Amino acid sequence: MWQRKRRVVAFAGIAALLVSVISGQAAAVGDPTAGGSRPGDWPSWQGDTGGSRFAAAEHKITSHTAGKLTLKWAYAYPQNGFPAKSQPAVVGDTIYFGDPAGKFHALNAVTGKEKWTFDLSTVNKYAVVIDGPAVARGKVYFGDTGGYVYALDQRTGKLAWAKDTDDHPAGMHTSSPVYYDGHIYIGSSSGENITNDVNYPCCTFRGHVDSLDADTGKLSWRFYTTPEPKANGTWPSGAVKYEPSGAGVWSSPIVDERTGTLYVGSGQLYTGTVGDFDSLLALNARTGEVKWKQQVTKADTWRLLCGKPDNEGFCPGQKDGTALDFDIGATPTLINVQGHTYVGVGQKSGVFHLFDAKTGAVKWRRQLSTPMPGGGLSGIQWGTSFDGRNIYVATNYGNPGALFALNPSTGDIVWQTANPADGCTTGGAAKAPAGVCKLAHTPAVTSSPGLVYEGSTDGKMRVYDSKDGKVLWTFDTVQDFDGVNGLKGHGSAISGNGGAVVANGILYVQAGYWPNYPTDKGNVLLAFGL
Repeated sequence: MWQRKRRVVAFAGIAALLVSVISGQAAAVGDPTAGGSRPGDWPSWQGDTGGSRFAAAEHKITSHTAGKLTLKWAYAYPQNGFPAKSQPAVVGDTIYFGDPAGKFHALNAVTGKEKWTFDLSTVNKYAVVIDGPAVARGKVYFGDTGGYVYALDQRTGKLAWAKDTDDHPAGMHTSSPVYYDGHIYIGSSSGENITNDVNYPCCTFRGHVDSLDADTGKLSWRFYTTPEPKANGTWPSGAVKYEPSGAGVWSSPIVDERTGTLYVGSGQLYTGTVGDFDSLLALNARTGEVKWKQQVTKADTWRLLCGKPDNEGFCPGQKDGTALDFDIGATPTLINVQGHTYVGVGQKSGVFHLFDAKTGAVKWRRQLSTPMPGGGLSGIQWGTSFDGRNIYVATNYGNPGALFALNPSTGDIVWQTANPADGCTTGGAAKAPAGVCKLAHTPAVTSSPGLVYEGSTDGKMRVYDSKDGKVLWTFDTVQDFDGVNGLKGHGSAISGNGGAVVANGILYVQAGYWPNYPTDKGNVLLAFGL
């Protein structure tokens, strides 16, 4: 079934609090193409090594000006059926991102004019979808759905190195890298659990986190989330059963630079019952040794066959209620409250957890949505943001999905704003076939002083006031666009696997993710300014 290295991806009251953002960003200030980033840049998926997703230096886009944002340029992708999921990085005057056709681009961040392009097929002919990059030390780092990690020269796009980090044919990267102290840290996940073939000998993939030398790509250490899978009986079809397996690392890691601790979440098991599944891991960034771990679900074994009506015997957790799909698919965030450091993370169960960053002790938990039967789509998907006052969290299919501001000290809800009720009855979404549009939030949340940014599967990108959650600006992406690259594109659901990027007075948005709105055109990267 699986071809070697061919993957398909299915896809206010707290003013007295002494809180501050831990950005942890230690990149050199100066020439961005010489390896450093400057205030105002967005050099990685996490925004900074601490995962704040907070554009602290943004001063042009404010609560007074956000309503005046207009489209400056669009970049249109070729139509090939894959989503636009490479959240850009912006350093200096350049924006870096990959397209769904296996090419990586560097454009002028202000005009959209192309600087260089790298074709991944020169390394891996099966590479299709590229995840969000990290820019550091004069290189651009990213992974693909073929299990490769790349390092390109930041100025020229020339390949510095590429490494196949997973010999499993279904292994891939949905995790975006983070750079720290000479190393690139990235997680590996897998599409092995999405097969409907009852004759497939499921499953042999096990998730892992890798530390790679940033200069050479050499593996420094690897942490596996499950023991090695071994044959243990058969499935009802007679196919060999392997267990335990799964616990892929879907999300992107963060680093507390003061303690040298790497934090990252893991997903559910595919088979078996043991391993570091649905866990927040705190690892020594230098050695990969465990400092602590918090398993937030006692049992969770799930694969796509769990959702099929004729799955008897193929989903062992279904009868006892442990086929949950309650991944920690979201990236953690470092949070400082009154001088004490915590790490927070959202879960697909709809719970946001806050732990002591040093010990892993629970500070508080907050249930923000009710889990959906047979999967965790109602919950928290890709990531949250912290601006030093509030933690901003969005729920996906939360009936409807909503954007929350949480008090970091107590977990109390400061405000919440539901996905606007007219999301599916206005704009391009209103013209879609019945059932396509949903009031849901897949993307990670982003913030800047006074503002919160979150997109919806209704195809609309919105900017909210961080004081009260009021919508200040809405843009409908479900329409045609003329790309600066000569192609015509069409927007869709705002992209998951990342979120809005705010850098140097410009808002960048990827429009193209599941559910896809009918079109014969590829999706788009949009740039908005004042």
